[in-house]
Amino acid sequence: MSHHPDLDQVVDSVVEALDKNIVMGIPLGIGKPAQFVNALYARAKKDPSIKLRMITALSLERPKPSPGLEARFLEPVFERLFDGYVGLDYVEDLKKQQIPDNIQLCEFFFKSGSMLKNNYAQQHYISSNYTHVARDMIDQGVNLLVQQVSKGEYQGAEYLSLSSNTDVTVDILPLINEERSKGKTIKLVGMVNSQLPFMLNDALVRLDAFDYLIDNEAFYTPLFSPPNMPVTPVDFAIGMHASALVKDGGTLQIGIGSMGDAIVYACLLKDRDNTLYNEALDALGGKNYQEYIDRIGSREGFSEGLYGSSEMFVNGFLHLIQGGIVKRKVYGDVHIQRLINEGRMAEDIKPEHLDNLIESGFFGDVFHAGDVVRAKRFGILNDRVDWIDGQLTIDGAAVGDRTRDDQTIELVKERGLGKKLRGGIIMHGGFFLGPKDFYQALHAMSDEEKELICMTGVGHVNQLLIDEDLVVEQRKQARFINTGLMATLNGAVVSDGLDDGKIVSGVGGQYNFVSMAHSLPDARSILLVRSTRTSKGEVMSNIVYNYGHITIPRHLRDTIITEYGVADIRGKTDADVMKAMLNIADSRFQEELLSKAKQAGKLPEDYVIPEPYRNNLPDRVNNTIDGYRKHGHFPAFPLGTDFTEQELQIGAALKHLKALQSDKLSLFKTMFKAFTEGDHEQQAMPFLERMKLVETKTKKEEVEKKLLIHELIEAGLIK
Repeated sequence: MSHHPDLDQVVDSVVEALDKNIVMGIPLGIGKPAQFVNALYARAKKDPSIKLRMITALSLERPKPSPGLEARFLEPVFERLFDGYVGLDYVEDLKKQQIPDNIQLCEFFFKSGSMLKNNYAQQHYISSNYTHVARDMIDQGVNLLVQQVSKGEYQGAEYLSLSSNTDVTVDILPLINEERSKGKTIKLVGMVNSQLPFMLNDALVRLDAFDYLIDNEAFYTPLFSPPNMPVTPVDFAIGMHASALVKDGGTLQIGIGSMGDAIVYACLLKDRDNTLYNEALDALGGKNYQEYIDRIGSREGFSEGLYGSSEMFVNGFLHLIQGGIVKRKVYGDVHIQRLINEGRMAEDIKPEHLDNLIESGFFGDVFHAGDVVRAKRFGILNDRVDWIDGQLTIDGAAVGDRTRDDQTIELVKERGLGKKLRGGIIMHGGFFLGPKDFYQALHAMSDEEKELICMTGVGHVNQLLIDEDLVVEQRKQARFINTGLMATLNGAVVSDGLDDGKIVSGVGGQYNFVSMAHSLPDARSILLVRSTRTSKGEVMSNIVYNYGHITIPRHLRDTIITEYGVADIRGKTDADVMKAMLNIADSRFQEELLSKAKQAGKLPEDYVIPEPYRNNLPDRVNNTIDGYRKHGHFPAFPLGTDFTEQELQIGAALKHLKALQSDKLSLFKTMFKAFTEGDHEQQAMPFLERMKLVETKTKKEEVEKKLLIHELIEAGLIK
């Protein structure tokens, strides 16, 4: 390894070492070393003899609001959030579809909806399950792996940390070593950024893990920090339904976004105010699927707690950790974990636990050196115990080596046992991305707190193939919760693309988790779908009879949730599946869907949707959540916000205005009132100053000003 403060030197070395033919693997999200990637990209743009192929995902960019009120509102917010953030130059060329001919950009996951109109991105998209990305990168000939890392000290030694992006890197490093053993030249470039939290466990690598390490304080730049999105009543309803299926002592996977935040809030409410939780759940229709709650979920709080096993360590998991809900520890040994699950071992070590460990096979008939090392690593044996000259010793004195020798075991119980198990993990994650306060909280953690969180490869988190016996024991009562765009009446789910072949985002790890849920003995796959969407002013159902593209096929159907309730469809007949799906569809579309099912012969001609499910209308959900909001519950930003109070008020006004744009008559009436209700500029002055609308220069700005003042009056913010 060589240390470099200078980007150009590293670019020179890489280009020369790889003979100008470079296939670069770049982490998704915030793990990208932007300055190095930009420097290599600029070199390849300047020199057409360089062939550069980039394989990555989720290339983040600072948001650009639409002109007008939206820009006036959001630009100051984005200045705060993204000040100093260094973007990726190739993203700008990608948006213009002007990637040079000697360069190719391939991604396996997009920011949702961002590339629907980009032909270049659509044509160069790689469809890979997350667990296959490392393999596919090798197959694509990756000969350069780059990553942003942090640097720090742990237990008296200096390390690098893969921090936010162990996901693919942990899985691909052994494959790279294998390729190198065959004589292939592959270079690794790490770039230090102190802004990245220094994560422990599998994230730690040696200082010489990279061929080139760029360490320059000029590159210690802020991380991409997306703000928390507002949680709508629909999202809260979905979150409440999902939380009822999460069982104490189980395992949880959730994703990023407002529905994930809603699940976190619901779990916290379930634990902190169980009476209110159950009241709200019933108001949202929880009694309609009570039998399913009794079978796989719970309405009670969390005493044992949950274990988090999620490809993305989202901000919500941090809130669940801080709230004392994600606290169930798992251990990296199948014997220990199985005994804990059986109630025959606990964190506090007792003499009888040694007997159980011997019986389980943790120790064989004879103590061996490896057994002693392993037992001390987990805290089962204390530091008085050692292995000297083929003998188990305590305080240097041999005590025998037979695990069935009563005298030896009594001596170990009396003087050699540890007090507490060590190495427990409450959260396994593959990558993280979140708001500023999320990164700050990770930075502020003590080593003891960080030891409970293990960032690792998606090969471990998203499947069972790596040490299956162990992860089956760890992931008991798993609830793998993901989101979809649409669901068909037969239980298939559309999550990543459209029926014309265009990709919205990517399959990511969703298929992995659904498949894993069907393999684990007591796990469930739970897919969340909002029942409707609005496009160009038209309300459309997200529950459809069929669709020309699916992500999760019908044979992997399990549990689907909308704001109107829960459909338990695993192992059911097609007719029963369609009945359950109709029960959670918006009532404005139920009859049309029912008619299609009957025409296809999938439901009896005399079937009628039961009465309890015939009032699935937005007002029922909105009124229920709004009723609780009046008393301070179900806040729009349950996990906090980067917006000021004034900005939240303006944002609500602008949201209402945006909704009016789909109804021209309502917009015209609003504009008429705005221009005839008198002069309120002085009362609105603080808001106008924030929006830079005190003085207007154009007719459009004057209209925007009047509309904003009107919405502030309607909201009761000015009189």
